[in-house]
Amino acid sequence: MRPVRALLIYLSAVFIGGALLAPWLWWLAQLGGPAFPRLAQAPFHRFVDRSLLMIALAGLWPLLRALGATSGRELGLISPVGQWRRLGLGLLIGFGSLATVAGLALLLHERTFNHSLASGKIIGTLAGAAGTAGLVATLEEILFRGGAFGGLRRVIGWPSALLASSAIYALVHFLQKTELVGPVHWNSGLVLLGPMLAGFGDLHQLVPGFFNLTLAGILLGWAYQRTGNLYFSMGLHAGWIFWLKSYGAFTETNAAAPSWFWGTAKLIDGWLAFGVLAAVLIGFKLWPGNAPRHPSQQL
Repeated sequence: MRPVRALLIYLSAVFIGGALLAPWLWWLAQLGGPAFPRLAQAPFHRFVDRSLLMIALAGLWPLLRALGATSGRELGLISPVGQWRRLGLGLLIGFGSLATVAGLALLLHERTFNHSLASGKIIGTLAGAAGTAGLVATLEEILFRGGAFGGLRRVIGWPSALLASSAIYALVHFLQKTELVGPVHWNSGLVLLGPMLAGFGDLHQLVPGFFNLTLAGILLGWAYQRTGNLYFSMGLHAGWIFWLKSYGAFTETNAAAPSWFWGTAKLIDGWLAFGVLAAVLIGFKLWPGNAPRHPSQQL
């Protein structure tokens, strides 16, 4: 059970270590306040977010080694030669699936376009969304699918590994943004972790928000399982992230719209998104794509 233990140690280090690091980053930013005023004025929860990310990235390679990944191929990273079609198909499906959710919400006037955006802001938002989509999709697919799912399926079988790694993926993305009340102390990051996990106590946020994220993780992991590499998963993930990063900026809420069905500016936290993701899952099941070479990876 070494991969399971390694993953638990990694998650503990990310959350506890990141929470303990955050106050020091905040204090450092205050020292550099005259030179970097915007950084010094940032809310404390952003320092918690960044410190969690820093610890996660720093521990990524040791984690992958502990999970038995000693080469790029074992992480699902092979030569891109001949893989551009899979990458493009994944991108098309990811973009199209959430475009369906966004398009229906706009078509039926459950959300409206934000007409106050200047052209420069629109271009900057689109460019930022595209860049974030490519970077985050690559890093997260290597970590959650190549590392977590790939490592766990060596010891508990791929169906159980798929569910476990997808739940972990959802947990990490279900953290709520919250503000710190009062001065920053050495344990302020730990204090903030509780409110960040408060979404699990709110049934309306948990259902279907957490389930949607878990389903998204299952789709990404299943794509890796089915194709034998991460290129399709990266494209699928990038297509989703593009919409998640741009939808809230380009649209505004209709106060009368039921958010439990249509979702909020997050796009993926409503039942409509669950239905679309479920449809993609059915499509995966019916997809007659080529089977992986290794028998242990076949569906």
